Amino acid sequence: MKKGFSDLRTGGGMILPPLHIFHWGAGAPSPPGSYALGLKGVGTGGLGASPPSEKYGGAEVSFRPPPRFATFVLGWFSNLGITAGAHRLWSHKSYSAKLPLRIFLAIIACLSCQNSIYIWCRDHRVHHKFTETDGDPHNAKRGFFFSHMGWLWVKKHPDVIKNGAKLDFSDLMNDPVVFYQHKFYYPLILMISFVLPTVVPYFLWNESLWNAYFVAAVMRLVLTLNITWCVNSAAHMWGYHPYDESIEPAENIAVSFFALGEGWHNYHHVFPFDYRAAELPWKVNPTTQFIDLMHLIGQAYGLKYMSKEAIRSRATKYGDGSIYPRGDKTN
Repeated sequence: MKKGFSDLRTGGGMILPPLHIFHWGAGAPSPPGSYALGLKGVGTGGLGASPPSEKYGGAEVSFRPPPRFATFVLGWFSNLGITAGAHRLWSHKSYSAKLPLRIFLAIIACLSCQNSIYIWCRDHRVHHKFTETDGDPHNAKRGFFFSHMGWLWVKKHPDVIKNGAKLDFSDLMNDPVVFYQHKFYYPLILMISFVLPTVVPYFLWNESLWNAYFVAAVMRLVLTLNITWCVNSAAHMWGYHPYDESIEPAENIAVSFFALGEGWHNYHHVFPFDYRAAELPWKVNPTTQFIDLMHLIGQAYGLKYMSKEAIRSRATKYGDGSIYPRGDKTN
């Protein structure tokens, strides 16, 4: 039997060490305004990266070219599984994908260890519906650290649970790719994110298992997690607001560079169903180029985007004038 939101409110999934167990309301939550944060069991391994050469338990970890290359490739695909898959495809349904592409995106999404596609999309849809209120899982108004990673360390605010229960997520579990990725999530991430990045370098270029694990698995995970978290924190705090200056999400080129185009956040929050998540084609946006390539070879279809007229109309009325002057009616 496929699980809905109510079935997953307690013990809705976990990220393997060093992150915490997601908790959607085990026990009776405290009344709004008086609830306790309630720290979860948290490791410290995900807080930062090591220097180029470091010793762990007497063994040295070095960043030679092969593990560096493996880390870059795995990190890039890890981010892509979230940006093109969990985010633009499944959360916002900004385009449709055929089965081979959906399977590929579900597999590489496991590299990120950011919970199953179902749980990731559930949190993200709640975030968009109740942005920067107590109903937002990573409300940026509670500070940089909370929106970056602190929200993963504490019990969700009661409003997140209450408001999330009102939304319909049935479309997610009706996709067999999402359903089975969620059902077998833990063995999948163990194999895809930890075992394979450790043993493949060992067999292909005689890398030590120790070095492969700490560089291609652990360091890669630390970096990619923090890159994704910057979309929730930095892109909600710093940047310009050409499409709506009344909201906090901003256009942040640094976040876009590292997060494969996810930092054009003012545009995305104004037009969340645009598969490009940005307006201008020259902007740093590798995820859009990937989706365009998939469309070219017939794996992606039904790409949704806003018309120039609609974008200009919104920007000239509500933007900060950084791209379109306020009141400008020029076509």
